[in-house]
Amino acid sequence: MQEHVERIDRRSVYDGSIIEVFQDDIKLTDGNVEKWDFVDHKMGAAAVLAVLKNGKILTVRQYRPALDRYTLEIPAGARDDVNESTETCARRELTEETGYIPGSMKRILSLKTTVAFCNEPIDVYLADNLENKVTQSLDEAENIELEEWELSDLLKLIFEGTIQDSKTVSAILAYNVLKR
Repeated sequence: MQEHVERIDRRSVYDGSIIEVFQDDIKLTDGNVEKWDFVDHKMGAAAVLAVLKNGKILTVRQYRPALDRYTLEIPAGARDDVNESTETCARRELTEETGYIPGSMKRILSLKTTVAFCNEPIDVYLADNLENKVTQSLDEAENIELEEWELSDLLKLIFEGTIQDSKTVSAILAYNVLKR
């Protein structure tokens, strides 16, 4: 039986363009009140595991300030507005970040990136029959390098701890199961 935990107050401490940060007062089951942080992701996002015609998976390497290092990820990004479908977002992000246009796309999973303190939703799509028709159209602050990887090598990087991004790990593991 679950005991009831109750939020008794919520205060906004930062309101940005994509996220809003709150501090909550939470009444625990024992009656004590604790302060918890909560990050509300206003837009949601989409990601794409893109499979090239040669069977390799297309990844992006980019600098992530939160980790102060470069990471290897699948293409992804936030929706332009809350009414944009995640499939439209996924197609746009794939094309902007890589120059590839998907022939077909299928949603393979939905996830929340860090449920302990954030509600960011991401739908992950599988894209194949890719055509390289345009050049990258990066945002001013983006510097993205494209890389092609064998699935087996990406799996090794996950289990070595090199790839740690939750959407990328989830997408690669899901694809590994779907491919069987």
